[in-house]
Amino acid sequence: MAGADARTDAQEERRNRLRELVTNRGFVRTAELATEFGVSVMTIHRDLDALQAQGWLRKVRGGASCLPSTQFHGSASERMTTMVQTKQLLARAAATELAPGQVVMIDDSTTCLSLVRHLADHTPITAISNSLPAITALAREPGVALIALGGTYFPAYDAFMGAHTAQSVQSFRADVLFMSTTAVTGGRCYHMSPETVQVKRAMMAAAARRVLIIDHTKFANQGLYALAPLTDFDLVLVDDAAPAAEVRRLRDSGVHVRTVTGSPAALRSHDAT
Repeated sequence: MAGADARTDAQEERRNRLRELVTNRGFVRTAELATEFGVSVMTIHRDLDALQAQGWLRKVRGGASCLPSTQFHGSASERMTTMVQTKQLLARAAATELAPGQVVMIDDSTTCLSLVRHLADHTPITAISNSLPAITALAREPGVALIALGGTYFPAYDAFMGAHTAQSVQSFRADVLFMSTTAVTGGRCYHMSPETVQVKRAMMAAAARRVLIIDHTKFANQGLYALAPLTDFDLVLVDDAAPAAEVRRLRDSGVHVRTVTGSPAALRSHDAT
């Protein structure tokens, strides 16, 4: 048992160091990592698979990268610093859908995290979330009855994910769900993590009304795992920098899209013309 514990500790320490190396360098080569850590290439592959599943990095040919790309969108801490003003604009628009007495479900997206600060203006309200930052913020609000969804903690997402979280969601019924997505392609939501899809599908099934909040960059992103068509949502909020042709196609397919004006990207585009 002592030997097994030592191997587990060594594995955890090695993976933590791997994560730091990828974060600091942006890209690392598998063969070089094997040499640096004195282990086999297969061991490094298993380590990278585990870190990729947690959302820390993206495996590529010959190594791994943590640089944002069309197929990898960074950890929660990185995403917190992107599109901040647009996310706040969308959150203010989403807050108009709130009402005192509601049971509100909020996903782990950084987009919906901007909505959390508005819940205190609509108390009493019940909030259900798997997002650790959302849970931490709402725990201090006296008018909010907070339900934290447990499960396996994914540090890169700063949230609880997976089968246990999805099962926990099934115990509740929400008046409204607010969620975002990694990518929108062909009128459908996509994500890079199957655990994310599992939880979000459970949330959608548990909500009487579903609101999707997306900024214009989602239309340029890509994801591996399909979640749901946008027609499954009662309302889709997008900023006015979203591609007009995409918005038209969504509306033509029956999606209720509300465009929120005033996004910095749209203003920059207007100033340039």
